[in-house]
Parts: sequence; structure tokens; C-alpha cells
Amino acid sequence: MHYLLQKLSIGSWIQLGYPPIAEIMASAGFDWLAIDLEHSTISLRDAEELIRIIDLKGVVPLVRIASNNAEQIKRIMDAGAHGVIVPMVNSQDEAEAAVSAVKYPPEGKRSIGLARAQGYGVRFEEYFEWQRDHSLVVVQIEHIKAVENLESILSVPGIDAYIVGPYDLSGSLGRPGQFDSKEYVESIRHIVSVSRKLGVPGGIHIVEPDTTQLLQRIEEGHRFIAYGMDTRMLDIMCRTGLESIHGLRE
Repeated sequence: MHYLLQKLSIGSWIQLGYPPIAEIMASAGFDWLAIDLEHSTISLRDAEELIRIIDLKGVVPLVRIASNNAEQIKRIMDAGAHGVIVPMVNSQDEAEAAVSAVKYPPEGKRSIGLARAQGYGVRFEEYFEWQRDHSLVVVQIEHIKAVENLESILSVPGIDAYIVGPYDLSGSLGRPGQFDSKEYVESIRHIVSVSRKLGVPGGIHIVEPDTTQLLQRIEEGHRFIAYGMDTRMLDIMCRTGLESIHGLRE
């Protein structure tokens, strides 16, 4: 098991492709940072620069890709990502496809290139050995179909962890954003139960940076948690500061 998954690990999400943001967040003490290519305007070139900064700060750089696309996975891994977070994985076949795209043969089908990850050729043999055991494949569980197929998804060799996408999962239940609904709460309990049974660590994305909720999720058994994201942290801090002086400017 990857060292990152042998303990409670807390990461965060980056949606703004501005290098100083990655540097600030990587210096804050997160175990990992995920660059979001699904819901942002971050380009592949931007992502490589963010990966480099996060990596040089000693934090694990992950990338949430736009879709379960082998071409994008290959390019982002070649750029130096330590692993990918794959959205909307709803079946065993989709989980197997994600692993295959990350790993070189014989474990997978990823084609071999000489880019940043391989030291532009100098460290190819070292990287070849590293990717077999240390590249991370994290599936997002964000649909009721994934919950129903969870055991087969998490049983796929090479799936290292999962992370719940709360908004999409609640939406698939017909309760978008209603995280206290019976259906959503039962789904989360089922996910935690299956993951414990199979020994696959995982967690949830706490979109709004709330330390009370963070502690609650840890107590529930989540061990791979995304805490907030750059955009929400910026928005909340701005609003909180202005609310504290509400009425003084009138």
C-alpha cells in the first residue's frame, strides 16, 4: 500500500491554475493536492507547472482528470503526476480501464514516453519500477450505480483508494446537495462498510472548508479526505472578513 494511504491523509483541491496558489497550499501542510481538470479551465501545460511546484514542495501531486480517458491520463502521468483521481467510475470495467491507463505493461496498457516523469529519459528505469507500486489510482464514487457496484469496483487490482463526490452522489439520488437525506446517509454508510471489508482506504470531498465537518468525517471512518478547495477558501475568507464589519461602513 502507498505510504500516503497507510494513515489518515488530508488533501485539497486546486481549480485556479495560478502557480503561487499551488505553492501556498503546498506549504500549508496538506499531504496531497489534486489539480482539477474536470471543473476548471486549467490546461495540460498549466497542470504540469502546478505538478512541478507541488512535487518540489514535498507534497504528493494528484490530478483529477476530466474523464476516464486513457490519452489524458497518459499525458498527465508523463507530466509528473503521482496519480489520478478518476471521476464517475460506476463499474468494474471502468475501474479496470483507469488502472490500465496509469500502469505500463504488463499490469496495464499505458504507452511509454520520455517526459518529465521519466527525467526526460535519464530516470526511465527508475520510473518504470516506481510506477508499478507507487502510482496512485483513486476512483470517485459519485453515483448510485457506483454504490451498487462498489464491491466489484474496489476489488479491481490496482485501485488504491476511493473518494466520494458528494454533490454528484446526492444528485444521482434525486437529492442534490441534501447531505442529511436518508438516502445519502445510507449510501455513505454502505460505502464505508464495504471499504472496510475490502481494506481499501477512502474518504470524501468536504467542499466547504468546515473543521467541525472534517472531524465528523474522520470519526465516521474516512481516511483519505479532500478538505475544501482554493476557490471556496478564498470566497469564504473574503465574506467572513467583510461580515465581521457589517454595518460599520453605512
